[in-house]
Amino acid sequence: MKRSEVNQIIQDSLDFVEKQHKFFLPPFAHWTLKDWQSKGEECREIISQQLGWDITDFGSGDYRKIGLGIITIRNGIFEEAKQGIGKSYAEKILLVDEEQITPAHFHRYKMEDIINRGGGDLVIQLWNSTPDEQLDKSTPIVVSMDGVRIAVKAGDTATLKPGDSITLPTRLYHKFWGKRGTGRLLVGEVSRVNDDYVDNRFYEKVGRFATIEEDVEPLFLLYDDYKKYCPFLR
Repeated sequence: MKRSEVNQIIQDSLDFVEKQHKFFLPPFAHWTLKDWQSKGEECREIISQQLGWDITDFGSGDYRKIGLGIITIRNGIFEEAKQGIGKSYAEKILLVDEEQITPAHFHRYKMEDIINRGGGDLVIQLWNSTPDEQLDKSTPIVVSMDGVRIAVKAGDTATLKPGDSITLPTRLYHKFWGKRGTGRLLVGEVSRVNDDYVDNRFYEKVGRFATIEEDVEPLFLLYDDYKKYCPFLR
């Protein structure tokens, strides 16, 4: 992805989240490169807990077709959470466009609720996983949608309209996209502590973090950028 594209996606996302949906984000969501370069150790928690922007095309080269915009607004530290110390929870906002696919994956540690907070309809395709982490194409899936247990066949979908949510346990494969003709989505995620560097299992090989072509200077930083651009980390 080009840096200019990432800059524009984040700016558009800020407008969509805060101006259209009145969901207000933490101050660091607005910090520019210049802001970050003036920060010091007081911001260590933002970095160690992987807070901030994450814009990815999953290595597809076509963000609008296969991609996801994310901002992590609270999180703990993965290794601490596994030991039962520190924060045990995380929260994200996901920006999903119509027919924009997040590929099939599961999490080995993270259990999560996916919440449609507004906009269009979210379609989620589900499979159980096998012991060797393949798709189980035969067994039905039982999940909870807003406290109501439902069963779906392997590979079938559940649709979340604004206000709906679904609980996804560990090791449950899920693939999702915005339903055509219903509009862009503001999606919430409330979960156990999250670490996207180690806790994702994608069914097909993808590039979890985008490769950035630096055609312009960053306007905002991705959390994968912190180690490169934050002086106090050097």
